[in-house]
Amino acid sequence: MTFTIETVSSQFDEQIQAKIDGKTKPLGALGQLEATAKSLARVQAMVTKQVNSLVISHPNLIIFAGDHGVASEGVSIAPSEVTGQMVANFATGGAAINVFCRQLGWQLNVVDAGILHEPAASLNVINQRLGCTTQPLHQAPAMTLATVEQGFAMARDLIKQTKINGSNLVAFGEMGIGNTTSASAIMAAIMQISAQETVGKGTGVSNEVVLKKQKVVVQALELHGDTLTEPRQILACLGGFEIVQITGAMLAAAEENMHILVDGFICTAAAMVAIQINPAVKDYMIFAHCSGEQGHQKMLQWLAVEPLLNLGLRLGEGTGAALALPLIQAAAAFYNDMASFEQAAVTNVL
Repeated sequence: MTFTIETVSSQFDEQIQAKIDGKTKPLGALGQLEATAKSLARVQAMVTKQVNSLVISHPNLIIFAGDHGVASEGVSIAPSEVTGQMVANFATGGAAINVFCRQLGWQLNVVDAGILHEPAASLNVINQRLGCTTQPLHQAPAMTLATVEQGFAMARDLIKQTKINGSNLVAFGEMGIGNTTSASAIMAAIMQISAQETVGKGTGVSNEVVLKKQKVVVQALELHGDTLTEPRQILACLGGFEIVQITGAMLAAAEENMHILVDGFICTAAAMVAIQINPAVKDYMIFAHCSGEQGHQKMLQWLAVEPLLNLGLRLGEGTGAALALPLIQAAAAFYNDMASFEQAAVTNVL
């Protein structure tokens, strides 16, 4: 599947920067909010052909859940059954992400990308199942390339509907016992670094379990070897059903000229794969936070991006992305409503 993503143009950059610099403040005084406003304006100007105002419309956060065969190796503090239990918690409104979405005005959707036990029909969960669980990534490819393509197609359809429903900003969360192991392996394959540099404590495991995770990642990288030179193959060999669909959703959102707010370690692993598939997707991304997972800061440095928040979060679910929404809205608000020196009759000596 090919994603046709329009390269974000620099055509309006001078006008956007002049508008930001003309506000009643010293140059650069609003720091990252200025960079965020510029990022928003560059994407929106491609559609509207104007730089006068920004719109954040119906922000939508989608949690993708999937189970991982590698979880049976004891790489997490929890068994795979917890994935399904947390999906039910999301669907009934009891998780941290539900609290933050209600507080901050996100529309929240929960997707079963392929968990061990199918959710009860009474739960409001979108069925995009690619299977029950992936294969253990250190013993076999996690899934087939055909499954990756199927996941991309499902994600694209969901994003198209999200756009039709009026959203121009999407964020993604994830749930999947074992998925920090998968993300660590993806990170190691793309960045060409060792498992010791990518594997962290995830949900808070012991040092013994960290060593076990490192061993599994080393085995996976050795097993798949030269196959890991192509991003779709990286997903097929090392990914999870939820990571595949997040990757596809990011590419599809950029295809629809939507803003993408990137969450933590697992979502950034998906973002890295998406950028490998089509580098144009990166300019649609805003990175929400630097998580407490040890590899995440290295990912962000490798991508040469600056996250909006650093709160030591390591929960997943999209919580860091959810919490960044007020900063996105603040960037749009100052861009739209703050007076210029001329409007305020303030002498521009700054």
